[in-house]
Amino acid sequence: MRNKYTMKEKTYEKEAAFLSPYATMSKDTRGRSREEQPCAMRTDFQRDRDRIIYSKAFLRLKNKTQVFFAPDGDHYMSRLTHTLDVSQIARSIARCLSLNEDLCEAIALGHDLGHTPFGHVGERVLDRISPCGFHHHEQSLRVVDKLEKDGKGLNLTYEVRSGILNHTPAGKPETLEAEIVRLADLIAYINHDIEDAIRAGFLKKEDLPAGPIALLGNRTSERINSVITDILRESSGKPYVRTSEEMGAALRELRTFMFVNVYEQANKLIQESAERMLGALYTYFEDRPNELPPRYLPILATDGIPRAVCDYLSSMTDRYAVDLFKKLFVPREGFV
Repeated sequence: MRNKYTMKEKTYEKEAAFLSPYATMSKDTRGRSREEQPCAMRTDFQRDRDRIIYSKAFLRLKNKTQVFFAPDGDHYMSRLTHTLDVSQIARSIARCLSLNEDLCEAIALGHDLGHTPFGHVGERVLDRISPCGFHHHEQSLRVVDKLEKDGKGLNLTYEVRSGILNHTPAGKPETLEAEIVRLADLIAYINHDIEDAIRAGFLKKEDLPAGPIALLGNRTSERINSVITDILRESSGKPYVRTSEEMGAALRELRTFMFVNVYEQANKLIQESAERMLGALYTYFEDRPNELPPRYLPILATDGIPRAVCDYLSSMTDRYAVDLFKKLFVPREGFV
């Protein structure tokens, strides 16, 4: 008789033995919207991670702007490298706090799947011009729920979906693992965006605010390590995950500095171009919805033209959006 003791059950036993009582146990997931045959090897959170990694939306992140559009150099952050950075930081925190590393990884890998081309500039443009509004965390959930797999979605677990939706500062994470990802996102984009800003000539190291730098450190690795160490010291064995008040204040000050001195300045460089391109593309497909790619046509009937157009435009990489704009609006040689 075949032994029915599976690898997944071994994982359940390890979690019960080693994870914190405040962790989200894989066996206790609230499940999926659609029932399906379980995997004998992987937990549901591990399956979610794998589904996200092999999704088309995840692959497109490598050609989406993080802060600087089409930078002159090979070492700037893209939306994909940022996502991997968030995943690494989240897993490190989860491991040290004995929380569910697989759940953290799945949420982190999926948290930015709905981001537009041209970074947050593109997000603001679509939010302004579309009557249905646009927010990347909501779009990320829409991607995994509806847009992937030709409209069937990835059918992820409730915990991963909730974590993706609530990863922003205004979100309300329902698990400690989701709270870890929210903090990891902040840690990642502040610190590595500083590197990119210095590389791009927007900042010099001596421009950084003295107070936060004195607490966090002068180098990226020092700053990340300082915040993670603070979280572990503050949260170990507790039913919450958070920074100390002093560290939280330093992060907020550094984030405010980056918005004023980097994000707003970098956005100005691409704001006009992004508005022109995305605005023109939105109007074009709003007036000609039947010219949307076939996979978006069913959305016209169920969700309407504005949502279908936003789904299409937000899925684009930077280069695809630029090329499509040129194809539709820039005269080509030999044509008058």
